[in-house]
Amino acid sequence: MAKALPKVQRVAAYGLIVRDGQILLTQLAHRISSRERWHLPGGGVDHGEDPRDALVREIREETGLDAQVGETARVYSAHRPSMWRQGRRWDYQALRIVYDAWVPADAPAPRVLEVDGSTMAVAWHPVADVRSGALPVTDIAAEALADHEPFRLQRVGVYALVERGEAVLLTRISDRGFHTGSWTLPGGGLDHGESPRDGLVREVAEECGVDCEVGELLDVHDLHFGGTSPSGRFEDFHGVHLVFRATVAGDAQPHVAEVDGTTDAVAWVPLREIEAGERPVLDVVRAALAASHAT
Repeated sequence: MAKALPKVQRVAAYGLIVRDGQILLTQLAHRISSRERWHLPGGGVDHGEDPRDALVREIREETGLDAQVGETARVYSAHRPSMWRQGRRWDYQALRIVYDAWVPADAPAPRVLEVDGSTMAVAWHPVADVRSGALPVTDIAAEALADHEPFRLQRVGVYALVERGEAVLLTRISDRGFHTGSWTLPGGGLDHGESPRDGLVREVAEECGVDCEVGELLDVHDLHFGGTSPSGRFEDFHGVHLVFRATVAGDAQPHVAEVDGTTDAVAWVPLREIEAGERPVLDVVRAALAASHAT
């Protein structure tokens, strides 16, 4: 009877980092794989170490980037009854915990920091090349990508339509927002448990530096799209917008009150500029004006 091979079980954490149609992958060193193979960033979990902490550490070592890691993960098991490792054969099992992870949208180009490790290169690659097989990847990279679904985020926002004569009060989205440079209604995300009207008063004060009186609900507007959020995470986003009519004092002087927020300008915008397409506005602005003028 053949002697049983020694058993070893390894637990590792990996990050699936996807944005703008690309995936961040690391190339295995020649001592790990004699042929070119690209792998998910990550690695072994030390004894007593939280897997998410281990992943942040590994991504930093292998890519030079600081990552955020999601709360949930998929677990994959690979059993190799006779695997050559560390100069001998083992009855080997790999438990792989794969998290959704992301790096800042403005992160620098990745670079390997660890010396003489298992990673020899790191780069962004088209997701299509992995799916088509054009890029040689490890089985866990291919399997995890096949199972990947974008993070789903539904956000309820409250917005104010404030008109004065032939102008409307609008705010411009800063480079911290998704639609940078576009103009929209003052408002924003509703906090959990917050009254929509109270939330709108708070948002208008933060973005425009003025108090407002909230009137009737004009419209419920929504949009649904997928893309890379300002945080760098790829999201399947659904925004639900409650649009209220609102008024401000006649002598109010709107100005941006919040610092380093998603608003970098506020102004009374002539309606003719919106109608002529001279001012880039989001769809919610046109929807709100249509609802207002229809009443």
